[in-house]
Amino acid sequence: MKKVVLFFSLFALLAVQANAQKKKSYGKSVENYNTALGIRLNPWVVGFTIKHFIQGPHAIEGLVTTNHQHKTNVTFTGLYEYHWNIGRPELNMYAGGGVHVGFYDRRDYDWDRYIDKGKGTYVSPGLDGIIGVEWTFKNIPLNLSADLKPYVQFVGPTNYIGEEIGGVSARFTF
Repeated sequence: MKKVVLFFSLFALLAVQANAQKKKSYGKSVENYNTALGIRLNPWVVGFTIKHFIQGPHAIEGLVTTNHQHKTNVTFTGLYEYHWNIGRPELNMYAGGGVHVGFYDRRDYDWDRYIDKGKGTYVSPGLDGIIGVEWTFKNIPLNLSADLKPYVQFVGPTNYIGEEIGGVSARFTF
C-alpha cells in the first residue's frame, strides 16, 4: 500500500510540474494561484492535497489520505469546488462535492475496541461534500484552508454517513 501512495504522490507532483504555467486572469477573479500542493491534517487523517483552478472560480482538488492509526488504509478523493471571495482578496470560501474510493484493511473500529473482520483489504467507494474557507498569502507562496468534508461510504463493514470533523490544509502555491 505504501508503494501505491508513493506512486500516486509522484504522479501528482509530475502532473503539477507539467501544468505549472502562468495564472490566467478571468476578469474579477477569486483565485490567487493556479495550482497548490501540500498536506491535509485532522485528528485522525493525514495526507496530501493538490488543488488546481480549471477556469475562473472553478477548481478541482485531489486528496490521498490515510488514517494515522491504521497506516494500511488509504483513501483517494476527487473534488470539484466553487470559490467565491468574502471580504478581502486573500480570503475565499468554497463548496463542492466529489467521490472517493478507500482501500481498508478488514480490521475495523467499533467504538471502544478493534474487531478483526478477516484477512486482506476491501474497497469502499463513496460520495463527498466539502465546504470551507481559505487564505492565500500575497507575499509568500502559501495557502491555508479549513473545511468540513462529510461523506457517505457505500460498501464494506464501515458503510455509513460520516464526517471527518473537518480538516486543515497548508499548500505551496504556484
